[in-house]
Amino acid sequence: MYEKSLGNRIFNFFNYTILLLIALACFIPFVNVIASSFATTQEVVEKTFILFPTTFTLEAYEYIFSTPTIFKSFAVSIGITGVGTLVSMILTAFMAYSLSRRYLYGRKAINFVIVFTMLFSGGMIPTYLVVRNMGLIDSYWALILPVAINAFNLIIMRNFFQAIPDSLEESAKVDGYNDILIFFKIILPLSLPSIATISLFYAVSYWNEYMNAILYLNDSGKWPIQVLLRQIVIVSSGMQADATSVDVVPPAQTIKMAVIAVATVPMLIVYPFLQKYFVKGAFVGSVKA
Repeated sequence: MYEKSLGNRIFNFFNYTILLLIALACFIPFVNVIASSFATTQEVVEKTFILFPTTFTLEAYEYIFSTPTIFKSFAVSIGITGVGTLVSMILTAFMAYSLSRRYLYGRKAINFVIVFTMLFSGGMIPTYLVVRNMGLIDSYWALILPVAINAFNLIIMRNFFQAIPDSLEESAKVDGYNDILIFFKIILPLSLPSIATISLFYAVSYWNEYMNAILYLNDSGKWPIQVLLRQIVIVSSGMQADATSVDVVPPAQTIKMAVIAVATVPMLIVYPFLQKYFVKGAFVGSVKA
């Protein structure tokens, strides 16, 4: 049986120690947020750091979920995340597959334009004018269509498609398959890691949608959860806010912690189901030229 040398054991010790410290540095602040959201206001004020609340209370969550529009905002965010992710994945997969084919005419020029948009954009005001002229103001589509294709995600998926051997496509064409059948029956089934990875990227982006909702949704009844939670934080801090959305409030600090938990936990629940695809999809799509 192979026995590790002293140098290997020392390296592994320091390696595991450093990784453990990094993991704790990421995990402990999150535990502090969750614990503070269940603590009393007095305890949060008196202590700068909490891992276990002395007195357990649901006061912050009771306030957040007593807001009349909270469940509607959750439904809006879930709908935007679901529909937006589906639309983005369809468009991104179609475009990525097309650009992954070396025989596509104008492929290099299109790729250059895509990379260019990662460095330069039209800006907030021109984008707003485009959205307004398309009649999307106060429409949920304003949160989906302007960001339907992310250039970074497109490049990762394109590179993943390029990693699939051309011989599979050639064999399928010999059997009479056209490009559409090849895409749906061969490429997509082989691309589950990439699809799961990019879907998670898009889902997190849509779930965290805030700025576009502020810009394009004037009706507070259509706000997604992130905007409503921000409104709750503003009210709990004693600042001016839309009184039709939230009521008068308890202490701000526990509310802020509870808001972070409410906004974060749904994506944490989704991630374990996609985690097994995540590393493989991101790695292959990022290193294959």
